[in-house]
Parts: sequence; C-alpha cells; structure tokens
Amino acid sequence: MRKKLSAGLALAAGVLIMSVPLFAHHGNAAFDTSKRLTLKGTVTEWVWANPHCWLKFDVKNDKGEVTHWLAEETNPPGLINSGWYKDSLKVGDEVTVILIPTKNGQSLGRVDRVILANGKVLRYFGEGGGGQ
Repeated sequence: MRKKLSAGLALAAGVLIMSVPLFAHHGNAAFDTSKRLTLKGTVTEWVWANPHCWLKFDVKNDKGEVTHWLAEETNPPGLINSGWYKDSLKVGDEVTVILIPTKNGQSLGRVDRVILANGKVLRYFGEGGGGQ
C-alpha cells in the first residue's frame, strides 16, 4: 500500500513539475504591456500555424534602412473567430502594425492589431480583447 501511495505521489509531483513550463509559455514577462508601437511596413511572410501565427514584415526608416520585424499572434482557430484568415495577409501587402514590444528592444512583439491598406482592421478579440 505504501509503495502505491509513494508511486502515486511521485507521479503527481512529476506531472506538476512538467506542467509548469506550459503556464510560463503564455506569460507576458518578455513584453512591455504598457506600450504600443505603430509601425508601417511591408509583409514578408504570414505564417499560419499552431500554436501561434507569425507576421514577418519589413519597416524602412527615413534613411531607407530596413528593419526586419517579427510579431506573434494567437492560434488560427482564435484568429478565425475574430475575422482573420490564412489569406488575410499576403507577401507585399502594405500594413500598419500596432504591437506590444518586447522589453529588450529587439524587433519583436505581439500583435495588438493590423490595419490593411484599405483601412480594414484585424484584431484578435480573445483573452479579454475588445472591439476595434
């Protein structure tokens, strides 16, 4: 009986230890949630994949220098429920991306919303998100 109880406790502890990274994965620690950056750029790739979609885009500064940006989005089912689709963004599209930047200043962030050239706004409404 003691061996079964010990084995059960060890298994429970192992499951708990293994699940901690799952909770950390969705944290905001890397992002400065108090800030938003507005960037105008050109889509270089739209990655429609689980567990996260990714928007890659290039931004030119006043000197013509290009910075390559990478912006994280949620999963495809969540985006579909908010009006996004696999073909919502195409290579070469001119977009305005409003994103939550990382704290370390890298050209990386989490999408808040994307404004297409025709004025349409794409935004994820899950996890407490609001209207446009």
